[in-house]
Amino acid sequence: MAMTDPLADLLTRIRNGAQARKEYVDCPWSLLKERVVRLCMAEGFLHDCSVLEEGAKKTLRVWLRYDAMHRPVITGLHRVSRPSRRVYVGAKDMPAVRRGMGINILSTPQGVLVDREAVRRNVGGEILCAVW
Repeated sequence: MAMTDPLADLLTRIRNGAQARKEYVDCPWSLLKERVVRLCMAEGFLHDCSVLEEGAKKTLRVWLRYDAMHRPVITGLHRVSRPSRRVYVGAKDMPAVRRGMGINILSTPQGVLVDREAVRRNVGGEILCAVW
Protein backbone atom coordinates (compact mmCIF):
# COMPACT_ATOMS: atom_id res chain seq x y z
CA MET A 1 0.00 0.00 0.00
CA ALA A 2 1.31 3.45 -0.88
CA MET A 3 2.14 5.99 1.78
CA THR A 4 -0.08 9.08 1.51
CA ASP A 5 2.10 11.50 3.50
CA PRO A 6 5.82 10.63 3.48
CA LEU A 7 6.85 13.83 5.29
CA ALA A 8 4.50 13.05 8.20
CA ASP A 9 6.08 9.58 8.33
CA LEU A 10 9.55 11.16 8.64
CA LEU A 11 8.41 13.50 11.41
CA THR A 12 6.77 10.63 13.29
CA ARG A 13 9.92 8.51 13.03
CA ILE A 14 12.04 11.39 14.39
CA ARG A 15 9.53 12.08 17.20
CA ASN A 16 9.32 8.41 18.21
CA GLY A 17 13.09 7.88 17.96
CA ALA A 18 13.79 10.91 20.15
CA GLN A 19 11.29 9.78 22.79
CA ALA A 20 12.85 6.28 22.78
CA ARG A 21 16.35 7.87 23.04
CA LYS A 22 17.56 6.20 19.83
CA GLU A 23 20.90 7.22 18.36
CA TYR A 24 19.49 7.46 14.83
CA VAL A 25 16.40 6.68 12.78
CA ASP A 26 16.12 5.42 9.20
CA CYS A 27 13.43 6.25 6.66
CA PRO A 28 12.98 5.99 2.89
CA TRP A 29 14.83 8.78 1.07
CA SER A 30 13.30 11.62 -0.88
CA LEU A 31 14.75 14.98 -1.84
CA LEU A 32 12.13 16.89 0.19
CA LYS A 33 12.83 14.82 3.31
CA GLU A 34 16.57 15.37 2.94
CA ARG A 35 16.11 19.14 2.58
CA VAL A 36 13.85 19.31 5.65
CA VAL A 37 16.36 17.28 7.71
CA ARG A 38 19.28 19.46 6.55
CA LEU A 39 17.38 22.60 7.60
CA CYS A 40 16.77 21.07 11.04
CA MET A 41 20.49 20.26 11.25
CA ALA A 42 21.43 23.84 10.35
CA GLU A 43 19.07 25.14 13.05
CA GLY A 44 20.61 22.80 15.67
CA PHE A 45 17.69 20.40 16.18
CA LEU A 46 19.39 17.33 14.64
CA HIS A 47 22.98 16.11 14.78
CA ASP A 48 23.65 14.73 11.29
CA CYS A 49 22.16 12.89 8.33
CA SER A 50 23.45 10.61 5.62
CA VAL A 51 22.05 8.87 2.56
CA LEU A 52 22.63 5.12 2.41
CA GLU A 53 22.38 3.41 -0.96
CA GLU A 54 21.50 -0.29 -1.11
CA GLY A 55 21.25 -1.02 -4.81
CA ALA A 56 18.54 1.13 -6.35
CA LYS A 57 16.98 1.92 -2.95
CA LYS A 58 18.10 4.92 -0.88
CA THR A 59 17.63 5.32 2.85
CA LEU A 60 17.93 8.53 4.84
CA ARG A 61 19.66 8.04 8.20
CA VAL A 62 18.99 10.85 10.67
CA TRP A 63 21.23 11.17 13.75
CA LEU A 64 19.27 12.63 16.65
CA ARG A 65 20.62 15.28 19.00
CA TYR A 66 20.44 15.26 22.80
CA ASP A 67 21.51 17.73 25.49
CA ALA A 68 23.97 17.08 28.34
CA MET A 69 21.30 15.33 30.42
CA HIS A 70 20.41 13.08 27.43
CA ARG A 71 17.09 14.80 26.79
CA PRO A 72 16.01 15.26 23.16
CA VAL A 73 16.69 18.71 21.71
CA ILE A 74 13.49 18.40 19.67
CA THR A 75 10.59 18.74 22.08
CA GLY A 76 7.91 18.97 19.41
CA LEU A 77 7.24 18.35 15.73
CA HIS A 78 3.96 19.28 14.09
CA ARG A 79 2.86 18.66 10.50
CA VAL A 80 1.03 21.87 9.56
CA SER A 81 0.10 21.43 5.91
CA ARG A 82 -1.31 18.00 5.15
CA PRO A 83 -2.50 16.39 1.90
CA SER A 84 -6.09 17.00 3.00
CA ARG A 85 -5.54 20.62 4.09
CA ARG A 86 -2.85 22.79 2.58
CA VAL A 87 -1.74 25.85 4.55
CA TYR A 88 -0.21 28.75 2.62
CA VAL A 89 1.16 31.93 4.11
CA GLY A 90 2.65 35.16 2.80
CA ALA A 91 5.90 36.68 4.00
CA LYS A 92 4.08 39.39 5.96
CA ASP A 93 1.73 36.92 7.70
CA MET A 94 4.35 34.45 8.97
CA PRO A 95 3.21 32.90 12.29
CA ALA A 96 5.69 32.55 15.16
CA VAL A 97 6.41 29.13 16.65
CA ARG A 98 6.60 29.12 20.45
CA ARG A 99 7.20 32.89 20.43
CA GLY A 100 10.34 32.55 18.34
CA MET A 101 11.79 29.48 20.07
CA GLY A 102 10.89 27.20 17.17
CA ILE A 103 10.88 27.30 13.39
CA ASN A 104 8.44 26.85 10.55
CA ILE A 105 9.75 25.03 7.49
CA LEU A 106 8.23 26.28 4.23
CA SER A 107 8.17 25.09 0.66
CA THR A 108 8.61 28.26 -1.42
CA PRO A 109 9.35 29.06 -5.06
CA GLN A 110 12.96 29.61 -3.94
CA GLY A 111 13.23 26.17 -2.33
CA VAL A 112 12.64 24.75 1.14
CA LEU A 113 13.35 27.54 3.65
CA VAL A 114 13.10 28.35 7.34
CA ASP A 115 10.55 31.03 8.22
CA ARG A 116 13.17 33.69 9.08
CA GLU A 117 14.89 33.23 5.73
CA ALA A 118 11.57 33.36 3.87
CA VAL A 119 10.66 36.65 5.57
CA ARG A 120 14.14 38.03 4.82
CA ARG A 121 13.73 37.12 1.13
CA ASN A 122 10.11 38.40 1.19
CA VAL A 123 8.69 35.14 -0.15
CA GLY A 124 5.75 33.08 1.10
CA GLY A 125 4.77 29.48 0.54
CA GLU A 126 3.31 26.33 2.02
CA ILE A 127 4.10 25.69 5.70
CA LEU A 128 5.26 22.08 5.79
CA CYS A 129 5.93 21.66 9.51
CA ALA A 130 6.83 23.39 12.76
CA VAL A 131 9.75 22.30 14.95
CA TRP A 132 10.49 23.38 18.52
